[in-house]
Amino acid sequence: MSDINTLKTELTNAIEAANDLKALDDVRVSALGKKGAVTALMKTLGGMSPEERQEQGPLLNALKDEIAALISAQETALKKQELDQRLSSETIDITLTARPEQAGKIHPLSQTIDELISIFGAMGFSVAEGPDIEDDWHNFTALNFPPGHPAREMQDTFFLPEDESETDPERAKKLLRTHTSSVQIRHMEEGEPPFKTICFGRTYRSDWDMTHTPMFHQMECLYIDKNVTMAHLKGCLTDFVRAFFKIDDLPVQFRPSFFPFVEPGAEVDIGYYKQGEGIKLGKAPEGQEQKWMEILGAGMVHSNVLKNCGIDPEQYQGFAFGCGIERITMLKYGIPDLRTFFESDTRWLDHYGFSPLNRPNSATGQ
Repeated sequence: MSDINTLKTELTNAIEAANDLKALDDVRVSALGKKGAVTALMKTLGGMSPEERQEQGPLLNALKDEIAALISAQETALKKQELDQRLSSETIDITLTARPEQAGKIHPLSQTIDELISIFGAMGFSVAEGPDIEDDWHNFTALNFPPGHPAREMQDTFFLPEDESETDPERAKKLLRTHTSSVQIRHMEEGEPPFKTICFGRTYRSDWDMTHTPMFHQMECLYIDKNVTMAHLKGCLTDFVRAFFKIDDLPVQFRPSFFPFVEPGAEVDIGYYKQGEGIKLGKAPEGQEQKWMEILGAGMVHSNVLKNCGIDPEQYQGFAFGCGIERITMLKYGIPDLRTFFESDTRWLDHYGFSPLNRPNSATGQ
């Protein structure tokens, strides 16, 4: 018994004195290893009498368990101490270099539409909307497009399956609208004159090259009231193009042209002149040739269109005009290829896009 107590005291002191994990492991081996002191005492049980073994066995097992528990506790304490020392002495930079943030840009088409809304809003026009999927009536017939017109052909128009629930053949025939003029028809059908609206939207035609895409955007303007004349149209358009291009004396001319839904109809040109290898919008300097560029079509709304919408052409008349938004955007901001508008190239958008916090405004001239 005295040997067990003495060994327990020695091992306890050795465990407490171990100041690192290696020293503690040496104590464990010297106590509980194959040749350890506690192991040696356990081996003596085989040479004892049954009475002695019954007495010494529990004491030796208790010693073995207690020493193992002390070693385990000391090991936990030493590991914690070692971790605390490492945490206090070692530093690890876990931060990453900040990722560069690329600011978003406003698409040139969105910028142009906002400018147009600003310009025409100042003139008293309100924005109207209509569906991309139209029927033959609103897209063609109501706009005075006669049967057999080239615009009704498959090579120009994307036709869709007919609506079998519709009894009217012209309303059952579905297609992707070829112009936003159909919005004017819907607006006139649903309301009462006077009308003073402008609409924007996607239009679809079967075409694809540097200056044409299967989908593009159009703007349509409509003004219906009593005593509206061609002079109002000319004044409105002249003010519009001069405000949009920010050229106060921008030359504007009207050339007679035919459109089924207006009479008389006109192509509208703006003036430009050669400057070096490029062109510049505006009045040509003295001695230079004044050149003209067509940008939109216009005219007085045809009486048949008014009748189709339930409006008396003897009481009301008005004008309409429309243009491709991509065309005037390319012209104003120097974008050479129409197809790049729809390629989703962020590099292109970074070059031609506009900062949300610093955008031009045609209405204010800024």
